[in-house]
Amino acid sequence: MAERSFKKEVQMLRYGAGDVFAGEGILAITKALLQSGVGYVGGYQGAPISHLMDVLADSQEILGELGVHYEASASEATATAMLAASVNYPIRGAVAFKSTVGTNVASDALANLASGGVTGGALLIVGEDYGEGSSIMQERSHAFCMKSQVWMLDPRPDLPSIVEAVEHGFQLSEASNTPVMLQVRIRCCHVTGAFTAKDNIRPPMTVKDALDAPKRDLDRIVLPPASYLHEQDKINKRMPAAIQYVKEHRLNERFGAGTGKVGIVCQGGMYNGVVRALQRLGLADDYGEGDVDIYCLNVTYPLIEDEFLAFCKGKDAVLMVEEGQPDYIAQAFGAMLHRAGARTRLLGKDLLPMAGEYTGQVMLDGLRRFFRDHAPDLLSAQDIAPNAAPVPTELAGLADVVPGRPPGFCTGCPERPIMAATKLVEQELGQHHISSDIGCHLFQIMPPFNLGATTMGYGLGPASASAFNDSAANRRSISFIGDGGFWHNGLTSSIGNAVFNQNDGVIIIVDNYYSAATGGQDVLSSRAFNRTKSTNHPIEKAVRGMGVNWVRQIDRTYDVARVRDTLKEALTTAETGPKVIIASSECMLNKQRREKPQRAKAMADGKRMVVPKFGIDDEICTGDHACIRLSGCPSLTLKYTGDPLRDDPIAHIDETCVGCGNCGEVADAAVLCPSFYQADRVVNPTGFDRWKDRLRSAWRSRLQSHRDASRLQYARG
Repeated sequence: MAERSFKKEVQMLRYGAGDVFAGEGILAITKALLQSGVGYVGGYQGAPISHLMDVLADSQEILGELGVHYEASASEATATAMLAASVNYPIRGAVAFKSTVGTNVASDALANLASGGVTGGALLIVGEDYGEGSSIMQERSHAFCMKSQVWMLDPRPDLPSIVEAVEHGFQLSEASNTPVMLQVRIRCCHVTGAFTAKDNIRPPMTVKDALDAPKRDLDRIVLPPASYLHEQDKINKRMPAAIQYVKEHRLNERFGAGTGKVGIVCQGGMYNGVVRALQRLGLADDYGEGDVDIYCLNVTYPLIEDEFLAFCKGKDAVLMVEEGQPDYIAQAFGAMLHRAGARTRLLGKDLLPMAGEYTGQVMLDGLRRFFRDHAPDLLSAQDIAPNAAPVPTELAGLADVVPGRPPGFCTGCPERPIMAATKLVEQELGQHHISSDIGCHLFQIMPPFNLGATTMGYGLGPASASAFNDSAANRRSISFIGDGGFWHNGLTSSIGNAVFNQNDGVIIIVDNYYSAATGGQDVLSSRAFNRTKSTNHPIEKAVRGMGVNWVRQIDRTYDVARVRDTLKEALTTAETGPKVIIASSECMLNKQRREKPQRAKAMADGKRMVVPKFGIDDEICTGDHACIRLSGCPSLTLKYTGDPLRDDPIAHIDETCVGCGNCGEVADAAVLCPSFYQADRVVNPTGFDRWKDRLRSAWRSRLQSHRDASRLQYARG
């Protein structure tokens, strides 16, 4: 179950020539694939293209009508290897995945694909996850294109440009027999707009046709002597063909009057930010029209030397707007200017940050400095020497009073009790080396749990603890891996590796039924029915099949005491070899997405519903907040009682509680105060429910009256 359904929006994919298609960038990409006659599509989810995979999944019926094969790939390497269908056959194929972590995983297949080359158009749609909102290391995909000689498109973030980039991507790939990478940032994926649609095209050759007429070309297989010839072919044939195509079709764009003494060169994805900064400086109108010359690189590799030199001709200075590091494009352009003996000064990272996202303010400051130093006549006096805006009084010192909010688990997350149990075990047995993994469970590293020392990659949690395998040690290592990472590559890279090397550590597989961190997509072990995929394959069977003997399955992670005792057993058992605990409970977000509509409908239909809610008794809570330190649930907060004899706030459960029961379970397992209670709210009660409520109310009134009568009274003398 993905976090969002696009079943309504995908109906627009049926639009024909002349229809106006309006929507997000991911929908425009999908429509462009169909308009280009794509024969097969695949990929692996991950921000910022997770929703693109969801769109493709929701449009399988439409894809099938056109004879397009859709594949939800097991990993990014699987997706890239899928493009092998375009090596010998004139079939257009496209895959999508998150970069750069996905490109790292796919690099082996990518290198082989680029070496032998392709016959049909092969398009890799990579979602560049860069900036402060990213959850990964800050790197660029550009290096992979230069390394493997793959052409990179970086379209302007508007729907017509995105659609054209997809269409030209296939044509460029076929013209140069080279795979093409289409880079889309988060702004590109989710920008909204409109474009004029074309008719969808059935692939001239389908995968079925290829299976019925198999081909092979020994020259395209990466083995000597062909592999030596591939390198020469890339440089002597493929790159010139790509450059010719880019120039003939004017994929890179020029804006402005073309007569200024200064100019701006930018990646296509940076164009909107550049234009917005020019607008704020008064150098462009609301439609982006202005006199400042802009050379927009919708193709960032290969770079076209004569185009760039023609743009620089007659200019004193040019600013290169290139987000991220290293500054590959600026270095290449600098070499071009040097070879040509040009006097134009090239600036870039000396005015804009070497690292970090080019936000609106960063772009504005960089462009202002550029024009101030090289074209001050274009700026107003205010822009040349802007006055710092005063900080509003109400915002001054805000950072001193507002606490930091580190990322954490969602309300009701079934992974939180696993971490609480781990903390309880550590309190008893002492600290252990803990290796973390990519996924929701990585939030264990943050407060209040503060668990985990490293994370090396998706599915590599246990592998990153493999060095800590010493039979003479007094303690065992603990490692975590999610069900998404397990099926991605962890089964072999982590579990198989531990079995083969007789690792004595403890491995906790966090199974929340989905690839939850990427949006709740199904995996092999998902317990839901999927009409197009095979699910319900137990992780336990796969683990035992790899040779693990000590395996424990826990089907309700909210049972903190059981998780604690199982982990303690794994750390203290005399049995050697890897110890695997599979801790399973459904992702609460997906559970709520499924159950809330059902519950709302049942209530509207007048059906009886019981909605659990947890609370804390104000009179019993001691206010030591140990429950918060061991739970960390966002719905567990603080409240002042108003009692002058109690200075500290007490624990309180707010209205966002989903009734998972974790806080009460933790309190019980940790032997904390018994202040937690569960209250069941009955909606659409029956007559029997109403009778029980009257009976309970009567007893409560009687008991309260008895308590009041027996209370010690002090009379005024």
